[in-house]
Amino acid sequence: MRESKILRKTAETDIALSLCLDGKGESKIETGCGFLDHMLTLFAKHGRFDLQVTCKGDTYVDDHHTVEDVGICLGLAFSEALGDKKGICRYGSMTLPMDEALILAACDLSGRSFLGYELDILTEKVGTFDTELVEEFFLAFTREARLNLHIRSLAGQNTHHIIEGAFKAVARALRQAVKIDADFSDEIPSTKGVLS
Repeated sequence: MRESKILRKTAETDIALSLCLDGKGESKIETGCGFLDHMLTLFAKHGRFDLQVTCKGDTYVDDHHTVEDVGICLGLAFSEALGDKKGICRYGSMTLPMDEALILAACDLSGRSFLGYELDILTEKVGTFDTELVEEFFLAFTREARLNLHIRSLAGQNTHHIIEGAFKAVARALRQAVKIDADFSDEIPSTKGVLS
């Protein structure tokens, strides 16, 4: 099983996260930020990743540190669980409809960090959640997971639908990318011989 456990404590957050890439989509998420909990629950479900996250953060300030630091920990967990990436499909993509929203996500587990973020976020908040934090989450995640990730909204009028569609699309793209290709299970999917 490709698994990882991350413990990270700073002056702003105290996070315990466990991830299994070969799971059933089961999750237990308690970050202190309800909207982030919702997004990570559906991320786990659609990626078929088993994910547990607890975070005690300075949400009395705002949700920024919690969202960013959870992104960091999730990225670290992906990187650790993937190991040398032998046998993975490496690439994944998904065009996902969420009611009126249509989201494209494409990823490459290349070992090189890049985020192409083009979500047309229409409001500054969903409930009490600052929607600018979606980009902060994915930036932290891609940096630590060391992957190339593009996310675009192709259509959408409802901010909640656009963000939810993005988390689902990224999860399903990652599900394809981390899958072991039975025909190449003993090979690194790169002519360089490494993905780093």
